[in-house]
Amino acid sequence: MGSSISSRLEGEAATIEFMEIQFTTQIFKEGRTFVAHTPELDVSSCGGTKEKALDNLKKAVSLFLGEAEKLGTLDQILEEAGYLKRRGKLEGPRFVSTRRVSIPLPQPLADAKA
Repeated sequence: MGSSISSRLEGEAATIEFMEIQFTTQIFKEGRTFVAHTPELDVSSCGGTKEKALDNLKKAVSLFLGEAEKLGTLDQILEEAGYLKRRGKLEGPRFVSTRRVSIPLPQPLADAKA
């Protein structure tokens, strides 16, 4: 069951329903900046600390999903990302494993990236 907030809009009582969404975050460092990413929604943000990057990511996800709702594409985005509604929450796919892997690159490609 979602929580609700009541507010007054132009003299009329209005109730806005909110549903909680869960997502995985990965935080990495690029130079002096921390980057937070949610792979389920493919949204990223950054900050000067891990905490600020995470806070900015939460805001970015909220803005992204809010705009998707306005455009009428929210349900499609959530479905494509593997989300299901359960007990008032949107639950994304659960990662079984996350690991860093490496593969050899042909030498000309490796030289171009250096």
